[in-house]
This record gives sequence, C-alpha cells and structure tokens, in this order.
Amino acid sequence: MNERAHTYPTAWHAVADHLRHLGTTAVFGLPGDDMDLLGALEETDTRFVICRDQRNAVFMATGYALAAGRPGICAVGKGPALTNTLTGVLEARSAAAPVVLIAGGTPLDRLGTGAFQELDQLAAVRPLVKWAVRVDRADRLPAALDQAVAIAVNGTPGPVYVEIPEDLAGEPVTRTAPWRPAAAQRLTPDPDVLTDAAARIAAARRPLLLVGGGARHRNVDRSLEAFAELLGAGLFTTASGRGTVAEDHPLFCGVSGLYTVAPADRLWQEADLVIALGSRLEETATFGWPDADRLPVIQVVTGEDGLVTARPGAGVLGDVQRTVHAWTGLLAGHTPDAAWTARISEARRALAARADERAHQADRTAKESGGVPVSRVLAALGRAVPEDRVLVQENGLQDMWSYFHPHWTCGARGGSVVPSEQTPLGFGAAAALGVALAEPGRPVVSVAGDGAFNLFRSELPTLADAGAGVLYVVLDNGGYGWLQTNLDRVSGSGSRFAFTADRPTGNEGLAAAYGLKYWRADNPDDLDRVLSAAWQHCASGTAAVVEVGVRLADSPPGMAGPAGDFPLREDE
Repeated sequence: MNERAHTYPTAWHAVADHLRHLGTTAVFGLPGDDMDLLGALEETDTRFVICRDQRNAVFMATGYALAAGRPGICAVGKGPALTNTLTGVLEARSAAAPVVLIAGGTPLDRLGTGAFQELDQLAAVRPLVKWAVRVDRADRLPAALDQAVAIAVNGTPGPVYVEIPEDLAGEPVTRTAPWRPAAAQRLTPDPDVLTDAAARIAAARRPLLLVGGGARHRNVDRSLEAFAELLGAGLFTTASGRGTVAEDHPLFCGVSGLYTVAPADRLWQEADLVIALGSRLEETATFGWPDADRLPVIQVVTGEDGLVTARPGAGVLGDVQRTVHAWTGLLAGHTPDAAWTARISEARRALAARADERAHQADRTAKESGGVPVSRVLAALGRAVPEDRVLVQENGLQDMWSYFHPHWTCGARGGSVVPSEQTPLGFGAAAALGVALAEPGRPVVSVAGDGAFNLFRSELPTLADAGAGVLYVVLDNGGYGWLQTNLDRVSGSGSRFAFTADRPTGNEGLAAAYGLKYWRADNPDDLDRVLSAAWQHCASGTAAVVEVGVRLADSPPGMAGPAGDFPLREDE
C-alpha cells in the first residue's frame, strides 16, 4: 500500500482527521443519536460546541468562517435536524461564507421505505448551497471532503453539504493520498482586462473606491488605503466590507448605500466612477445611488456569478489584493484631482459635524422623554473596549445605528461581522460566539436588539459552556421595534396589534441561571461605568449581558420614517 495511505476505523474518524488538516479549532452543531463524530474527536484537540438549535450552529460556523478566513464546520443529524439548519445555510450563502455542513443520513438500503426521520436531504439543501453530495461508498469520503472544501473556499465562497448515511458511518475508510491544500487559490486577472480597466481609472477625475466583503483578509498590507491615496478616491465600504480598511483614514467617508447619509451621500451624485472591490453590489449597498446609466462601475469579484452588468463599466475576475497591486503598478505616477480630494475632505468634516448635531439632539430628546440614546451607547462602548475589538451586529431598528460612520468607527485594528442581505434575526448574537472562537483573545462585542437576542437565548448555556468572553449589548425597545414602527405607519398608535411591550425581558434571570454576568443601564450617565465593568469581566473569559433601555423614536441617522424594507430618507 502507498505509504501515504491511511485507514481510519470509521467514516467519522476520517472526518476528524480532515478537520485537523483544515486547522479547525471548533466545530458547531448538534450530533445525531449515534454520537460517532464526538467519539472520533475524543482523542483530538478539536472543540465541538454543542448547540441547542441547529440554525444557531450554522450561524456560529458562519461567524467563525468570516472571522478566520477559513471554513466553518457544522455537523448535525438527519431529517428535522437538517431542515432546522436551512435558515443558517441561506445566510451563509448570502454572506459568501465558506461553511461545510456535514449531516447524517438515512441508510442507503432504507431509502424510500419510510425509515425513521427519512428525508430527501439533498433536494432540501441543494438550492441553498454551492455543492451537495451524499457519500454512497466509504472509499469516496476523502475525495468528497477535499472537493467540498475546494468548492466552499474558491470562486465566490459559500456553503457546501456532505451527507454521510448511517450505514456507511461505521465502515473503515482508506485515504490513498494526502489531504489536499485547503486554502483558496488567489487568482490574478487577465492582463488585458487589467490594462483596459486601469486606463478607465486613470481617466476618472472623481472616483470612489467601494470595499466589499470579498476583500476580507485581502488587505493585511494596507494596499487598499494606499490605492485610494494614489487615486485621490473617496473610500467607502459595504456593510459586509467593514473592518477591511481603516475607518479613521482621511479618505474614509462611511458605509455605502442604505447607510450613507447627508452630506456624504452627495459624493455619489458627483462621482464619475466607482471601483468596487469584492462587492456583488447588492441592493442595500447601492441604495440611493444615481441612476445606472449615470455612474459607471469597475467591479472586481472572484466569481463570475457575482458580476453585475446593469451599469456601464467593466468586470474584473480575480483576487482583490492581486488586482489592486497590479493596478498600483500600472497607475504609478498618477496625479489625483486636487479639487476632488478637497471635496472629500469637506464632506468628511460636514459628516462629522452632522453626526455631532444628531447625537446632541438625541441627548436632548432623552432628557425630555427618557431612554438612553444609542449614539451614547456606541460612544461609551468605544471607550470601554480595546481598539482591536470585533463588533458583531444585527440589523434591527436601534442596533442599525452602529452601521453609520462616524457614530461607530472601525479603526485600523478594529473588525466587523454583519448579517447579509437576508438579515435573519439572531444571526449576529449567535455568530459572535463563532467569531470569538475563531479569534481567541480578541475582544468581541455583539450589539443586538432585544427581539433578535430573544431568538439566541436558548444558546446561553452553550455560551456559558464555551467559556468565551463575548460582551452582549442588548438594546431593549420592548420587542421588534422595526416592525412596530412599520405598523404605526399603517395603523397609527391605536392598532389592536403590537410588536413591542413595556415589560421585563427576563434576561437577568437567564444570565444568572447559567453563570453569566448581567447589567442594566436606563440612564445615559451609567453607561461608562456599566460597560467598563462588563468588559473587565469579559476580559477574564466569561460572557456578560448588558441591557440598555432605548426608545423606539431614537431612529438611526438620516431616517425620516419606516417604509417597509427600507426607510424614508431625511430631506436634506
């Protein structure tokens, strides 16, 4: 036999060795009844985070993948265990997160017999993943695992699915060759395409640089900020691209689309070219942009499925960092338009002044009506937690404040993980645990509305068992604030339906039951004391929950009112 060959006693022992090869430090899930995977992991260093809900397990694996830049692994049983993961899989696909979902399956000889928990799992999961396979022979498992990872991390990253039928799970598996490398291949674009795009960039006088989630882990050398300086380009990110560039850079103007407010939004009306790095130009990222025919875009993505052709411009297929390095060489000596650079500086100053005005107005309203302004929460959080913190967000009414620069800013050392366009409630709260296990020792903060946190509460024992010092800041507006404001728009304040209520959340008792620390702040003057104490506790390795009483009327910047999926903008 080839000396590189190795025989494992069971399929799950082969899986455990593949996880070692991947460098996986934590697997998330809820095993099937046979427990064979846990048995195979007993003699390894790989942690298995036993979750209470399979959906949250995929959320955690997604947070791990986005933070670590390598595959997040989730393992579950069959039938309803698999269907419980589907919301998480949908989010992983939309977030372009390389997640490997491994599930048990009905024995092959019982398919079609109405076996216990039988389900056509491939049919259920295939529309939501990049690739799905049921392993029908034990000797095919190593190749299936290698292929799953290669598909998950390359092109546009995304989730994949591997099903191991129960009758094969206990069979020996022989691997006849070494495991394949698991890192994504970083492709260099076609030279002719690069040259043509560089000429278009050189001709632009008012460029904007948009950094998306596909640029994650592609800016360790700060080449993106240097490229913006070379062009004199205003620097924006998408929500998922936050944490990639230093948001204290003098060219940074905020988050694009839905989260760009006056006066920075005027730069988009004046720009003559957008260079989009690692963005699929989703609806929230382009919300409020000029009409398609007025603003050309040069878009760099790794997979052709992410190209958007509805605007004039060009598409470049390749790695963001390699593309930017090539353009930097081709454009050496480029002279930016001094008037445009000055216009960007003017917009930044005006944006900072407008943010101060909004924060002071929120303070005045709070003194009159009660509640804690969210802008004060974010400012106190920035003072309490070290600058290398990762903020993991939700996408509700009050927690959306954190998307708006400069109310929240990721400096050169800061990080960010956000929900995708799908914005499933509870994603951020669960993903924060995955982020913490992917980057041990780095401060992790979850900011969530009380409605979203409620969907995560079943995982408080999981959080306690994991020993991860995540700081949860829960903005309590009485329930589902975004839905309530939309209902008020339709029915007024007298509706017989309600999405919010003034009542205790119950989080204090639940936190205490699982050995987690809890604080509550209903006075803005208590924020610094409470958040500082909470973070000092989290730094010792135990999670904490801080609830803050906020008001529904404390709407995020630039929002004149709700209007379904998106808000009405202030008329400025």
